[in-house]
Amino acid sequence: AIKDAINEKNILMVGFNRRYSSLVSNIKKIIQTLKGPKSFIYTCNTGSINADHWIQDPKVGGGRLIGEACHFLDLLIYLSGSTVKDISLCESANLNKISDNFSIQIKFANGSIGTIHYFSNGSNLFPKERLEVFADGKVVRLDNFLKIKTWGLSKNEDKRILKQDKGHFKMVKKFL
Repeated sequence: AIKDAINEKNILMVGFNRRYSSLVSNIKKIIQTLKGPKSFIYTCNTGSINADHWIQDPKVGGGRLIGEACHFLDLLIYLSGSTVKDISLCESANLNKISDNFSIQIKFANGSIGTIHYFSNGSNLFPKERLEVFADGKVVRLDNFLKIKTWGLSKNEDKRILKQDKGHFKMVKKFL
């Protein structure tokens, strides 16, 4: 239906916005200077939703793996600067039809690796999203799209912003 709807008059934008975040731009600049493959850990603490929610319907929303975790995979592909060579999924048992608790293991063609932890069974007091990048004896951490903290860099690249920026505005601006 999507393919049939796209033509000269109708265009499609996929909302993979996180790569357009100002803090992600900073991280990309930092890690491009680091030698060797990168190791990524993306943790998403989403909270649970009801089994009858539209995103949990395999035919409508495809579950949170298809409907939400794809954003984090896109971000790791962007930051790695590589294509995916191999990918695997490990999910916990769930009484619902589709699990909301899973880890994705990714091996990139350039030798980098990544893990996406997507959990709905955590506390809402814990931050929702965290990205950690390990490379060349350095570590860069993004907390909830509000703060970057670094370890091992000769220059202090720590940064904090007042309002969360997940890249929505910049993505739409670039699209238009």
